[in-house]
Amino acid sequence: MRSIDHFIDGRRVPGTSGRYGEVFDPNSGQVQARVALASAAELDRAVQGAVAAQRGWAKVNPQRRARVMFEFKRLLEANMDELAALLSSEHGKVLGDSRGDIQRGLEVIEFACGIPHLLKGEYTQGAGPGIDVYSMRQPLGVVAGITPFNFPAMIPMWMFGPAIAAGNAFILKPSERDPSVPVRLAELMIEAGLPEGVLNVVHGDKDVVEAILKHPQVRAVSFVGSSDIAQSVYSLGAQNGKRVQCMGGAKNHGIVLPDADLDQAVADILGAAYGSAGERCMALPVVVPVGEATAQALREKLVARIPALHVGPSTDPQAQFGPVVTAAHRARIEHYIQMGVDEGAELVIDGRGFRLPGHEDGFFLGASLFDRVTDTMTTYREEIFGPVLQIVRADSFEQALALPSRHQYGNGVAIFTRNGDAAREFAEQVDVGMVGINVPIPVPVAYHSFGGWKRSGFGDLNQYGQDGVRFFTRTKTVTQRWPRGGAVADQSFVMPTMR
Repeated sequence: MRSIDHFIDGRRVPGTSGRYGEVFDPNSGQVQARVALASAAELDRAVQGAVAAQRGWAKVNPQRRARVMFEFKRLLEANMDELAALLSSEHGKVLGDSRGDIQRGLEVIEFACGIPHLLKGEYTQGAGPGIDVYSMRQPLGVVAGITPFNFPAMIPMWMFGPAIAAGNAFILKPSERDPSVPVRLAELMIEAGLPEGVLNVVHGDKDVVEAILKHPQVRAVSFVGSSDIAQSVYSLGAQNGKRVQCMGGAKNHGIVLPDADLDQAVADILGAAYGSAGERCMALPVVVPVGEATAQALREKLVARIPALHVGPSTDPQAQFGPVVTAAHRARIEHYIQMGVDEGAELVIDGRGFRLPGHEDGFFLGASLFDRVTDTMTTYREEIFGPVLQIVRADSFEQALALPSRHQYGNGVAIFTRNGDAAREFAEQVDVGMVGINVPIPVPVAYHSFGGWKRSGFGDLNQYGQDGVRFFTRTKTVTQRWPRGGAVADQSFVMPTMR
């Protein structure tokens, strides 16, 4: 049995807690490895090494830190196929999707290569008589990231790229379901020239998460996961005096207006709903056609296309999506499908019971489609996180706009239309953090920032982009004067002003 160790102080370190988790191959349903689950003492070892390493790393000038990021980018590109195969073997997403996972993380690394410019502060000459004021951005120290299973390459790089480039040391706690790629990323960072101890990977479950949130030398925590856990992590981290950003769940809507290019919209919706077996926080599991004619036409096109979707193992180049991550997660999705039936929604296409020849024990599900879903149903209100698409019919633009705006989640939303005025009004009024106009998965590019509203995001700053740099640094402002003599003593007893 292959063992997946921690990565501490620049090397793989076997676990000492005696606790392990199972890592499956979702394509076969078999256990392929075991991953060490850290104790609080093992986490502390990583933190102490990071504290020592961060002092020297913070003194390296930003241009030299950027050169490490440039070399890491080159190594990612050179090892793309190896990383994608490793990712697919533990997650189950198809190889093309795994490459996309890595590429979107790589783009944040490219952004972090500009850290000399991103860290520049502000300067005011002559703010008062002989007084200049300037600010500088400084690293926090040791920071941490807690990442989910669905993007084991992208989301870690979203976090550690800006954090390390800014001069911090980083503790990464990846998902124990697919932990191999994060360890490999850490090895490539060392190969790129990062000093040992600056990036550490500590595997674990809720025990190590709690230890991170309570550790006095961890200054900030970035988290992505379900909303209930995100809220809990945010609360506990804040109670312990940490800077915290937590991204939670989602129920993203796709609004289809009567004037939309329906063929293009259907193609986009299929990929956004069923790609990666629906295991994306920016998936599009709800489609809202406006008007009965639009709803009927959309349904007919979906019903014609969905049975032709190719479900296959991760290595199948023709497969459009593969298995879900575990048998337990498949059972959870199937439970939601049955719940939808019990609630009175119309199950138009049932993906349960799908078995792939030669991979009968894999964690596969076919694509499911519901129609006549209402906003009072539990299956609409909650995140299913699987290959399930729900049609919620709306009578008007205003009703369609209200659905995502009222929902507990506010991660992403898309509108499909040829009407620029309607699209502009929708983008301005919808109560959601990220909006796509004829773009089904509106994940911002690396030099903007990612973040949802309501129960999709807890904290004041979004991930990556300028917000990522702000989150992993703090601003120090200096007011300076170089006196020439002749001070008037009584002026020192009043509140100083710039007059």
